[in-house]
Amino acid sequence: MSMDLGDGVIPGLVPARMVNEFSYCPRLFHLEWVQSVFEHNADTVEGAWRHRAVDKVAGSVPDAENSADLRRATSVSLGSERLGLIAVIDLLQPDGGKVVPVDFKKGRPPEHEIAWESDLVQLCVQGLLLREHGFQCDEGVLWFSTTRERRTIVFTDELVARTLQLVEDLKKAALADTPPPPLIDSPKCPRCSLVGICLPDETNTLLEATEHPPRRLTPRDSAARPMYVTEQGAYVGVRGGRIQVTRKAETLCEARLIDVSQLNLYGNAQASTQLLRECFTREVPVMWFSYGGWFSGIAEGLPSKNIELRRRQFGVNAQGGLAVARRMVEGKIRNCRTLLMRNSRDRNEVVIASMKELADKALTAERPQTLLGIEGAAARSYFSQFPSMLRSDLGFDFEGRNRRPPKDRVNCLLSYLYSLLTKDLTVVTLGVGLDPYFGLYHRPRFGRPALALDIAEEFRPIIADSTVISLINNGEVKTSDFLVRSVGVTLTQEGRRNVINAYERRLDTEVTHPVFGYKVTYRRIMEVQVRLLAAHLVGEVPDYVAFRTR
Repeated sequence: MSMDLGDGVIPGLVPARMVNEFSYCPRLFHLEWVQSVFEHNADTVEGAWRHRAVDKVAGSVPDAENSADLRRATSVSLGSERLGLIAVIDLLQPDGGKVVPVDFKKGRPPEHEIAWESDLVQLCVQGLLLREHGFQCDEGVLWFSTTRERRTIVFTDELVARTLQLVEDLKKAALADTPPPPLIDSPKCPRCSLVGICLPDETNTLLEATEHPPRRLTPRDSAARPMYVTEQGAYVGVRGGRIQVTRKAETLCEARLIDVSQLNLYGNAQASTQLLRECFTREVPVMWFSYGGWFSGIAEGLPSKNIELRRRQFGVNAQGGLAVARRMVEGKIRNCRTLLMRNSRDRNEVVIASMKELADKALTAERPQTLLGIEGAAARSYFSQFPSMLRSDLGFDFEGRNRRPPKDRVNCLLSYLYSLLTKDLTVVTLGVGLDPYFGLYHRPRFGRPALALDIAEEFRPIIADSTVISLINNGEVKTSDFLVRSVGVTLTQEGRRNVINAYERRLDTEVTHPVFGYKVTYRRIMEVQVRLLAAHLVGEVPDYVAFRTR
């Protein structure tokens, strides 16, 4: 069923809970209902736990003519096509010849008001639906479990009018071209489970809508981490909520599913159908790599429902995407320059000055071909100085960038780490709702995650290249960790583990964000950047701002 509104169509009935969310924060409503995004936090988990008793269907509900026969019923579903609304009533109780909906709330009521408006309108929707089905319903009850307090709410004409007005405003917001703007410096934001997706302070900072510095609202990284299966012939299954990696009936390792954020399979490693289905349910992506580390495939559950975001992405691509590409390339060149200035043992000031000039030129490039030429010139200058950042006594020679296959150990490390970075950005772009294969700078090509490669540009020097420098200079990889063949160089099993460990450690490094001022890990910064790109594509912020390290 769809609900007509002018030239637009609302898909399905609007849940009462969404009217609550819209009253609380229109942007939260848009994220949860229009974009189908949801994340748990401590408050939502506790709320679900306290709600468990009334989530079970119990009791029967007679028709309106026999409402006197109602005793007590929980989890009662009602909908109305005329109103365009649907609700699940936690508890329905009789009151003489009338019925009373009871809505269970986790928290406590306000001190100086009978209840929060968001709770009032949600309860009122339930009352309106009961009336629509012929029941006599003049009031409802809000039960606050924290204080064990019961408050009776009368469905006055004013409350009904306010509820219906919010429903109309909600429909208009759902059909608008852009999401509602974030709340400005609101005390509601810090405890919102979607704050890391909404990015209210970051968006308002870029819009210059606030004079206050951004609060560190972005949630800390999840405790879950990627699992890498590099053992050839390994079989990965699931049992009792745990991932088990075995080979020839021998258990190599196991981990709780809740502790795994993604599963990476290398070469001849297999995963069971049961495990794949469980991963899809938990939104854990599964990725496949060649034995040498070439990213070759990804499987996940259903894609994001935010088709409007992808439509905007395709539209920007059709227009060339040059404005975003300029900033990505400029960010990459400046980060390369910073890395040279920090780590070069024999700093070439001519190259440093040249890269600054090329970064400036990238921002004014008028054609994609010109931008490609600028990036190519900067890359040649940068890699000409790359050996100056490496210890010269460890046998890691480097005479320039080469690949497919890499012909020396340094290029082997660079290619392997670039593949890991592309993998993670592919996961992030999918999670945000973008199409990772439809780029704005890299042209779409069969099998190439062009958008993930776009965003990787600014992160290559500060994550991948920096990891290579640390691995070599700190002795974490040795020349014996590579297999040198006539066609190229590849890592050994032990060398691959060392590189993965160093890469994950780099992602967990906290740095001060140059624009927002708070400390955040590189892992989280990548997600923030992709979300800011999405905000730019849908018109929320005027420009995409690349991440530039200081």
